[in-house]
Amino acid sequence: MTFDTVYQYNFPTTIRFGAGASNELGDYLQKNNLQRPLIVTDPVVVQLPFFKKIVSDLQRKAISVEVFSDLHKNPVKSDVYKGTSAYDAANRDSMIGIGGGVALDVARAICLRINHREDLFIYDDLVGGDVYVTNDVPHFITIPTTAGTGSEVGRSAIIADDETHQKKILFSPKLLAKIVFADPQLTMDLPPSVTAATGMDALTHNMEAFLAKMPHPMCEGIALEGMHLIGNSLTKAVNAPDLEARSKMLMASLMGAVAFQKGLGVVHSLAHPLSALLDTHHGLANAVNIPYGMTFNIEGFEDRFRRMARALDLKDESGEAVVRYLFDLNAEIGIPHKLRDIGVKPEHVETLSDLAYADFAHPNNPKPVTRENFRQLYTEAL
Repeated sequence: MTFDTVYQYNFPTTIRFGAGASNELGDYLQKNNLQRPLIVTDPVVVQLPFFKKIVSDLQRKAISVEVFSDLHKNPVKSDVYKGTSAYDAANRDSMIGIGGGVALDVARAICLRINHREDLFIYDDLVGGDVYVTNDVPHFITIPTTAGTGSEVGRSAIIADDETHQKKILFSPKLLAKIVFADPQLTMDLPPSVTAATGMDALTHNMEAFLAKMPHPMCEGIALEGMHLIGNSLTKAVNAPDLEARSKMLMASLMGAVAFQKGLGVVHSLAHPLSALLDTHHGLANAVNIPYGMTFNIEGFEDRFRRMARALDLKDESGEAVVRYLFDLNAEIGIPHKLRDIGVKPEHVETLSDLAYADFAHPNNPKPVTRENFRQLYTEAL
């Protein structure tokens, strides 16, 4: 695979991958007779030079651009409603999500809401709400700017309730982007802390997908290769970034998102409450928790851990070696080992344990996780 040219593959949707791929956006819009996109991004990306260049390039092609960037750090229902109002008020004809998981999830949820105006959480997939997604959605395009969530190739959006902080999943095959412009150049200027957190998010996706109990051999193969790419590129992407390392991380992020249609597990259920209760960055929450969650999963799944160790090129092909690798990797890229270092306090543990046990991810964990297990894991990680 080369890293300085753009090429196309189709899985699970059309993906234009490579340096400069985002430059094709304007021509694509014109070819598809789309003249009035709403661009959804976050308050940081909207200020960056590459984003301003994308907007100016579209305007030079006589494309009317409306930007919505009033998003919380972790997406909530009110973000989606405000974005829908912006789409309506400016009479838009398409949707472009540019950014990391927050912007892409909110953009996807707005896509759903445009022609589905019941209460947003009626469409929650966890209670069978996907059956109500019956109408068309606007033409949807995604451009990732981080190598983490892989939301650009997703079919779901995770949105929290503003008051209860409980996360809901909005899902439908209709919500898959028509095309993804995956341009590793857009990730080159990310600060090391963001690169580290999002990269560990991608690793968590691949590892949990591989371990998830639902059988899906194709996803398992993708997850192993995603781990291998991350093992060979994350440290460099954080500490001495070049186009090759950034490209491998962006590809591994895409792969993790494809793989985790198989399911996630205990680590995500540990991480989600941190974002909901303490507004912790999702990738950072996964990064700190993953060694502890993986330790919990070793017993009974030693063969799975041997295969992960091989994918990570570890000499010791054991679960314990995988966990040591995760702690060492976190240290190399500036991620702390303990939850107390990211603002978690002992008085948070009981509430976090309740939220984790109620979370949607751990039922796919390879072994059952009780509320007491969550309390013990938080306590150990604290």
